[in-house]
Amino acid sequence: MASNTLALLGCAVLLVMSSGCPGTATGGVSLRPDGTPGPEKCPDEAKKAMSYLRMFVGEAAWAQLDANQTRAHPITLYDGPIESVLEENLGLLEAPARLYGRVWTGGPQAVIRYYAAQPLKGGDQVPLCAVARLGMGQLRKRPESQPGTAILDAPRAGVYIVNEFR
Repeated sequence: MASNTLALLGCAVLLVMSSGCPGTATGGVSLRPDGTPGPEKCPDEAKKAMSYLRMFVGEAAWAQLDANQTRAHPITLYDGPIESVLEENLGLLEAPARLYGRVWTGGPQAVIRYYAAQPLKGGDQVPLCAVARLGMGQLRKRPESQPGTAILDAPRAGVYIVNEFR
């Protein structure tokens, strides 16, 4: 079982190295009138890597939203890059991997899109497409949130694999 995991992770790393890692490339994302990001395609490299790592659309795991504010309550997110901490395995990606993405705070709730993961047991970043979701409006910003920030009651959320950002 461990050799299969290593083999699949190795394939994903080779795929990333041969095609270039998108990292947190988010240039060109259009914004909707309310400040939330518009649709964005998931790169083919990320789709291939997710398939090798058995991360299928809809699969989810819990994550601490901000690695710098683990277990804090409430937390403040800022527009721009974010590093989250995976609390559970996601496909063959073992927790506590790091997730790298971007936060948008312009709308009524924070929007978080993830573009790469960093396994902590070694290896290069792996491209992926995932979003943070939490039911019942729990990613909704608190009223005292200033422009460019989102104060959230929930320090963690589910991270869901997607095949495109909507």
